[in-house]
Amino acid sequence: MADEKRGASSDDGKGVAGHTESAVPEQFDQSSVQLDPRAEAKLRNKLDMFLVPTVSLLYLFCFIDRANIGNAKIAGLDKDLGLEGYDYNALLSIFYISYIVFEIPSNIACKWLGPGWFLPAISLGFGIASVAMAFVHNFSQAAGVRFVLGMFEAGLMPGIAYYLSRWYRRSELTFRLSLYIVMAPMAGAFGGLLASAILTLDHVGSLTGWRMIFGIEGIITIGLSLISFGTLTDRPETARWLTPEERELATARIKSERVATTEVLDKMDWKKLISGVLNPVVLSTSLLFLLNNITVQGLAFFAPTIVRAIYPDKSTVTQQLFTVPPYVVGGFFTLLLPLISWRIDRRQIILIASTPLIIIGYSMFLGTTNPNARYAATFLLSSSLFSVGPLANSQVSANVVSDTARSSAIGLNVMMGNVGGLISTWSYLPFDGPNYPIGNGLNLAACCTVLLVASATLLWMNRDNRVRGGRNAEEELAGMSRQEVQDLDWKHPEFRWKP
Repeated sequence: MADEKRGASSDDGKGVAGHTESAVPEQFDQSSVQLDPRAEAKLRNKLDMFLVPTVSLLYLFCFIDRANIGNAKIAGLDKDLGLEGYDYNALLSIFYISYIVFEIPSNIACKWLGPGWFLPAISLGFGIASVAMAFVHNFSQAAGVRFVLGMFEAGLMPGIAYYLSRWYRRSELTFRLSLYIVMAPMAGAFGGLLASAILTLDHVGSLTGWRMIFGIEGIITIGLSLISFGTLTDRPETARWLTPEERELATARIKSERVATTEVLDKMDWKKLISGVLNPVVLSTSLLFLLNNITVQGLAFFAPTIVRAIYPDKSTVTQQLFTVPPYVVGGFFTLLLPLISWRIDRRQIILIASTPLIIIGYSMFLGTTNPNARYAATFLLSSSLFSVGPLANSQVSANVVSDTARSSAIGLNVMMGNVGGLISTWSYLPFDGPNYPIGNGLNLAACCTVLLVASATLLWMNRDNRVRGGRNAEEELAGMSRQEVQDLDWKHPEFRWKP
C-alpha cells in the first residue's frame, strides 16, 4: 500500500523475454516493441481468470442494487411509502446527485488508496445501503438511503475501468471492460428473475414483499465484497499469483504503450489530473457517454414500468419476467461489439455503428402503440445501448498516457455518464404515460446526437494525427527535462490519437 500511495514501482528494469528496458524507445510507438506472443497469451488468460470474475460479480450486484428500485416499484414500494406525483423520479435523482459529486474524487481515491482495498470497501458500503433500503418507511428515509447508495457506488464503474487499465493493453481493454459491463444488461435480466423468485416467498425474517428484494440482494452484495478483499490485487508487481517473469512481462506490456514514460504507476499531481480532464477526446467521449446513459439508465429504471404499460393485464411476476429477454440479447451484443473492437483495435467506428438500431427502436416506440411492436423495440435498444460503456471507457483510456491522467479521465467520463443517468430519471414522467412520447423522443434525440458527435470526433482525430505527423518532435522537446516531457501526456508531439 505504501508503494501505491507514493506511485512507486517495483520494476527493477530487468528485461522480459530477452528484451531490455533500455531498448524501449521513449516515444509514442513503443507498442512496436516485440514481446513473446505466446507468453503474452498465457499471461492474458491468467489475468482473465484472476481479475475479471471478481470485478464482474461486484458490478453485477452494484447495478442490481441500483436498479432494483424499479422492480420494487411495481411490487408496491410506491404505495407503501406513500409516493405521489414525481416522488419516484425524485428518489432516482437523489441517487445520481451523490453519484455525480463523488465520481472523480472516488477514482482519485482509488489510485491513492489502491484498488485492491478501495473497490471491495465501497462494495461493502453499497451492499449495506441496499439492506438499509429494506427498512425505510417514508420518502425522506428512502431519499437518505439512496443518497448514501450513490456515494458508495460512484467509484465502482470508473474504478474497475482504471484498475483493469493497469493490466491490459489498450486493444485488449475494451473486451475486458465488456466482460464486467455486460453485467448491466445481465443485471436487468437476472434482477428481474431474482425479484420474481424473491416475491414468491412469504417473508424473510421480518421482511415481506418488495422489502425482501432489497434485503436479500444487499446481503449477497456484502458477501461478495468480503470475498473480494482477498481476491483483488492492486497491480502486477504485487500479484502473488503471478511468477516473477509474468510480473515483469505484465509491467513491460503496459509500459510499452506509454509515450515518454519510465514508470507505469506515476506520482499523482494536479497537472496530470487536469491534463486527463481537458483531453479533447476524453471530453468528446464523455459527452457521448452522457447521451448514451440517458437511454441506458432510463431503460434500467423504467423497463418494468414500460412492460406493465404494454401488458397491463399480466400478473406482476409475469411483467417482471417480460423484462428479462431484451437484457439477454443486450448481453450478447455487449460482448460481441467490444470483441470486434479488440480484434481491429478500433473503438470510435464501433461507437458510430452502435447507433442505428437504437434510433430504429425509439422510432418504433414513437411510431406505434402496438404492444408486440413496442416490445420488439426493446430488443433493438438493448442490442446496442450497453456496449457503449466499455467502448467509451476504453477509448478514454487509450487516448491518455499517464496513470494519473487516466484516473481523472475515466472518472470524468463516468461522471458525465451519470449526468445522463440523472437526466434519465426525469425522462419518463407520470403524465407522459402510458406511451411516453416525451421520454422516447428525448432518447431518440440523444442517440442521433451520439451519431453526429462520434462521427465528427473521428474526422477530427484523423485530421489532427495528420497535423501531428508534420511536427518536428526533436525541436519541440529540445531543452525540456525528462519530467517536463512526461508531463506533456497527450500534448507530446509523438502522441497519436487512437481511433
